[in-house]
Amino acid sequence: MTFKAVIFDMDGLLLDTERVCLQAFEKACHTLGIEFLEPEYLAIIGQNEQGIERTIRAGYPKDIDYPKLRKQWMQYYHAVSEHQAIPVKEGVIELLEWLKSQQIPMAVATSTDKRLAPIKLKLAGLYDYFDSLTCGCEVTYGKPDPEIYLLAAKRLNIDPMYCLGFEDSNNGVRAGVAANLQMVQIPDLVTPTDEVIALGHKILPSLNEVLSELKQSL
Repeated sequence: MTFKAVIFDMDGLLLDTERVCLQAFEKACHTLGIEFLEPEYLAIIGQNEQGIERTIRAGYPKDIDYPKLRKQWMQYYHAVSEHQAIPVKEGVIELLEWLKSQQIPMAVATSTDKRLAPIKLKLAGLYDYFDSLTCGCEVTYGKPDPEIYLLAAKRLNIDPMYCLGFEDSNNGVRAGVAANLQMVQIPDLVTPTDEVIALGHKILPSLNEVLSELKQSL
């Protein structure tokens, strides 16, 4: 892999937030007497706020009070994410430290909004590793659209084709591939579909394997 910069997704890739978010959504459903539909929930992973709403409305009964559900969901989620350090995923610190030692620019491209994303990164002790942070609220179209990755690469002043991208979700991988990044997927809650596997990107079990491969490529 020939690259000049690295762009990371955040939730489910750097931070083990996807399980926290799923549990908060399931709890909100139970609180409001709404059936928890796991396949529909898993389909939202990697999307920004607008994409999440579209997916939930499409998968749940048409009379669902989505604003009420989201408010309850975010209340449970923010009670954790805004006040507690979310566990860092396996291999994250080691990879970030190595990239830093190689003086490789790093950025985050996350569907999380601009208010919450820095809080989560700072609580986890990761914020200072990154040269820029691009959030879902800053783009018109969220993942799987490539806009967020194109903007993140632009902020690094690096052509997307020379950016190495890391994602856990299928939506995120589609976005990165469409933006012409060199994508690596580290699956979390969602298994890569046949359609996503056919994109031809690299799929590895953890960021530990990523670091091992990068060191061997020197």
